[in-house]
Amino acid sequence: MPDPMPRLDRSIAFLVTVLSVAMAAFHFHVVLFGAPQVFTFRGTHLLFALVLVFLIFPAWKSQDGTVPVTARLVDIALAALTVVAIGYLLSNQDYIFTRFQGIDPLRPADMALGICLIALVLEATRRTTGLALPITALLFLAYALFVAGLSPGYLVDVMYLTTEGIFGIPLAVSATFMVLFIVFGAFVQVSGTGTLFRDFSLGVAGWSAGGPAKVACLTSAMFGTISGSSTANVMTTGTFTIPMMRRLGYRPPFAGAVEAVASTGGQIMPPIMGAAAFVMAEFMGVSYLHVVQIAIVPAILFFVCLFFAIHFEAKRLDLRGLPRAELPSVRRALIDRGHQIIPIFVILAVLLSGYSAPYAALCGCLAVFPVALLRRTTRREIGARVVLDGVTLGIRNCLQVAMACASAGIVIGVIGFSGLGLEFTGLVRGLSQDTLVIALVMTAIAGIVLGMGLPTTPAYIVQTALLVPALINLGVVMEAAHLFVFYFAILSVITPPVAISLYAANSLSGATLWPSGLAALKLAATGYIVPFMFVYGPALLLLGAPGETAVALVSALIGVVALAAGLHGFLLVRLYAVERLALVAAALALIQPGLSSDLAGGVLMAAVVLRQVVRPGPAGHSNPDGGLAAASGPRAGASAPAGPSLDKHQADRKRKHP
Repeated sequence: MPDPMPRLDRSIAFLVTVLSVAMAAFHFHVVLFGAPQVFTFRGTHLLFALVLVFLIFPAWKSQDGTVPVTARLVDIALAALTVVAIGYLLSNQDYIFTRFQGIDPLRPADMALGICLIALVLEATRRTTGLALPITALLFLAYALFVAGLSPGYLVDVMYLTTEGIFGIPLAVSATFMVLFIVFGAFVQVSGTGTLFRDFSLGVAGWSAGGPAKVACLTSAMFGTISGSSTANVMTTGTFTIPMMRRLGYRPPFAGAVEAVASTGGQIMPPIMGAAAFVMAEFMGVSYLHVVQIAIVPAILFFVCLFFAIHFEAKRLDLRGLPRAELPSVRRALIDRGHQIIPIFVILAVLLSGYSAPYAALCGCLAVFPVALLRRTTRREIGARVVLDGVTLGIRNCLQVAMACASAGIVIGVIGFSGLGLEFTGLVRGLSQDTLVIALVMTAIAGIVLGMGLPTTPAYIVQTALLVPALINLGVVMEAAHLFVFYFAILSVITPPVAISLYAANSLSGATLWPSGLAALKLAATGYIVPFMFVYGPALLLLGAPGETAVALVSALIGVVALAAGLHGFLLVRLYAVERLALVAAALALIQPGLSSDLAGGVLMAAVVLRQVVRPGPAGHSNPDGGLAAASGPRAGASAPAGPSLDKHQADRKRKHP
């Protein structure tokens, strides 16, 4: 008897392609012709997402990696149950809108199918994001039942038959914004725009000190504006930047940390940013363009600090760039592929013209492939198969976000209807004793801890419900409060011990967690400091007067350069320990807006620069601090020579520590 698996797998693959195209077409239609009734719109979005999850991510696999027929049958049964549970809602909307929530008793079908949909969402979330988020949702449900005293019927009513639970704001944002922007990122990826980013970055910075690491910084910043996903960014750009860094002489922990930190910064780099930015716009009740506005300066500070940290580390270790003969020409890259950047400018132009973010994303999607057809160098890469691959890749990338938003809706529903949000706000204010800095530290720690187990979007959503109200009550500007928790939800992916993006980078570099984690903490120092600064100085969010904003920007830029120098031990030459401390102090003073702090930081910075200028001896050949960071020095036996300054440093170290 022939094995039914190949035929079954082919049928499921074909069905996945058809459903992916249908889901993309549905969201394109909504943008062009308007959204249907709320349950129809959000329900159809969730229906597509759940069915695709069950078809793409099997219940289990055999030891040889194949999917047993039994598992396939389970997946098909769950997909069919999804159609029944959501189809019931779509066909009974008159009943749903005429009943009184929490007063009219539930029908038996309401109760049964509501429980089924909650279980289906949690199982689909487990398959796409892991156990952390479903367990979190279950803990919140247990709190509602056994602590807050809500009845099972009331919980099902809220989660299934209202727009305050599964079908709440997070799922609405997923359906309205995220699908189109994620599909746009997939279109850009399959059209070959990544080659433009790579060649341009190599041509610009590949020849300089620490060139490949700077290439990782530039490429990840550019690609991050498209993908909005740190892990995807690592696995896309890291495949060529990490081997180049290893070849130059960077040790594996530092190479992996550079790529992970740069890729994480992509989530805060406009114009697209991470998925949580769209949720932020919805929660704040502002346009997405306003979110881009408040995020641009902190993102610039993040990448300027990272770029100079890489430069100072390379100069300290005398790591040279790649030979110019091996690097692509910037001019040739722009001539051959420069036109592929046009779709990004299309999105910006549409946004600046006052149209909605979904419409801008749609215009960007429609521009990608026609733009690629403009020149022969990119035209040959485009065909019907590439377009289809872009659609299926984009929809597949949407599934994790959609499931995370649906599960986050469960958490938000419990917080809203159990009174937990108000209790938690009171708890934060009580523990901090109404002291803002303590509340900020507590919020930062909570953000990192939540983000360690949850994707960025649900981690941000949970914090918004639990912590943002407390910050606003303590006088923090609304935009600063939301961006503060957004930053720390993102930084969790490079903060040990659960650092997802670092694990991805280490899989390419061969490093272990803690050495690369310590290097990442130094490289991303600005990301941990700047959120505190824009809380106290909203001018960094472009919310002040133009003159105030300009002064804050210039002083902060000088401050992050000082911070990078202080942490990595090099400015014009290697730094003494006291000089490093002075530069870190200067950085903190300069980053914080205010005339007195700027003057103090400027004086400290000038003193260190003057001391370096008048120091005797050739630049880079002294060893003032007596040690190198183990996480960033060159590997023994690295192919790139360490250079005379490194040899001198090691000789001095032996004399001091025989």
